Amino acid sequence: MRDLVKEDRGSVTAEFALTVPAVLLILGLVLGSIHLAAERVSLVSFAGELARLEARGDAALAAQRVSQSGSQVSIQRENDGRLLCITATASPQSGLLSALHISGTGCAALSAAVSG
Repeated sequence: MRDLVKEDRGSVTAEFALTVPAVLLILGLVLGSIHLAAERVSLVSFAGELARLEARGDAALAAQRVSQSGSQVSIQRENDGRLLCITATASPQSGLLSALHISGTGCAALSAAVSG
């Protein structure tokens, strides 16, 4: 009986050594995904706010909001005469996720004073 117990001791250590890195990898992927999703929600909100400001003709407040966002966000505007769509694109600042580009788009109807 004692021989069986001695043989199993090493296997528990080996199983633990194999399981811990896998659990840490999965945890890292989940946390990274949550971070990317939160960043995208933030960009969609920013783009929507910026589109509403510019669509109603409040260019000064929109420029102030862009300067507050920092230089890491690039902005692309698309105007078809009735609808202003803004796409904000950014990259996470550090870590393995910095190679990815995240974007969010927000649209707003142009007011008569701005479109005319």
